[in-house]
Amino acid sequence: MIFTRIIFFAVMMMFLISTVACAHPVPLRGIVEGFYGDLWTLQDREDLMDFCREHNLNAYIYAPKNDPYHRDKWREPYPAEKMDEFKKLVETAKVNGVRFTFAVSPGLDLHYKGSEAEKDFDLLLYKMDEMYKIGVRSFAIFFDDLKDDKGRHHEDGKKQAEFLNRLQDTFHKMHKDIVPFITVPTEYFYDDMIDGNKIKKYTKDFAENLDEKIVVLYTGGGVVCPSITNKNLNDVDKIYDREVGIWWNYPVNDYTLRTNGGRNSKLALGPIERLPSQRMHAIFFNPMGQVQMSKIALATGAEYANAPDLYNAQTSWEKAIEEQFGTLAPAMKIFASHSQHMENSWAKCGPSDAPEFSLSANALLSDLRKGRKTDFTNLERQISEMENAADTLLARLPEKYLKECKPQLEQFKRIAQADRLALESLKAGKLNPQLKTLRAEIERHAPYAILSELSALKFIDDVLAVVK
Repeated sequence: MIFTRIIFFAVMMMFLISTVACAHPVPLRGIVEGFYGDLWTLQDREDLMDFCREHNLNAYIYAPKNDPYHRDKWREPYPAEKMDEFKKLVETAKVNGVRFTFAVSPGLDLHYKGSEAEKDFDLLLYKMDEMYKIGVRSFAIFFDDLKDDKGRHHEDGKKQAEFLNRLQDTFHKMHKDIVPFITVPTEYFYDDMIDGNKIKKYTKDFAENLDEKIVVLYTGGGVVCPSITNKNLNDVDKIYDREVGIWWNYPVNDYTLRTNGGRNSKLALGPIERLPSQRMHAIFFNPMGQVQMSKIALATGAEYANAPDLYNAQTSWEKAIEEQFGTLAPAMKIFASHSQHMENSWAKCGPSDAPEFSLSANALLSDLRKGRKTDFTNLERQISEMENAADTLLARLPEKYLKECKPQLEQFKRIAQADRLALESLKAGKLNPQLKTLRAEIERHAPYAILSELSALKFIDDVLAVVK
């Protein structure tokens, strides 16, 4: 008996040791506030600093595209009241063990030679020094999104790299306790770095001349892409001759912005998925403008970043929703499952929306087309769950969540109701006229709320196409 216990404990210890040995946290892991759209408040950012501590994220980059002093008016100093906010934010970051990185995006009109270049250099150095005085020790210079309307850019990689090197060297001589800079190049996704089998001139010049200490972030094969494999990451590591970091554009949804009210029409409520298991220097997740609803994906991203080789996306997603929504978790899982996949003409990321619903709906329609015996109960159950989830969340979800997702929840309810009418139409073999009316109502709200386009919404359209 004693011998058996010894063997048991020895096996358990080996298992625990092997598990710990496999868990390799990404050294620099956190959130990049790098989206277009309305700016977060100080309270929003402080809330996310607490979130970072709770989920063992250790870094935060301040880089909102619509902050005029970050990008369009980068030469101008921040107003005094904004500097007071930064000071509070830096202090909050320190309390939470989070490295706060202040970023500037000067590339739109930065000068690289002559007296104008020297003036720009001094202005940027001054701006950074003011941030240093309030406690910032980490800085980033971004050169992304500099293309014209035809998708072209005219940047000089060598000049950008030399400017960055000089800025970092000068600032480090002023302040020895700053950490290496972070940058995003103009060609910041892999498909834009290469032309056939050759590295483009800009990327080659930028990579060859950039100080080896500067951290480079890239977004994958595209701006918003389905995955990054170990090989994908290795290919970029080779270009830059260093471990690059990832700027991951999920759950960000700024590319779904609509003109009507400037709202993000679809929420990215799925897990972080399909990222490398190998070592990388850094990973930053770009969230949505909706702070609270971003936390589902961000929590899964934190779990990934702390142990990439042990991560399970579905398990992490379920855990995140259960921790964040408690008794409302079952309803939230149903709603969130219908709003995971983000896609347009150039972006594609996130798990498929409601895959179980799609399988059931497709199987049902296939059986009907082929004249086979049809079972409606599975889809009826799922539609009932959708309706109940929408009602539950609209009635009981705390205001901090509801204000970020109410249009989508209301649209979810309309889609569920239309799905029920579609199912009843299939059963009767005759179209319920209310279905067309409700489908038009769904379309009317689409500029403000989109979800389940290829699942629950597609089922409505499929039925309208076959039942008259």
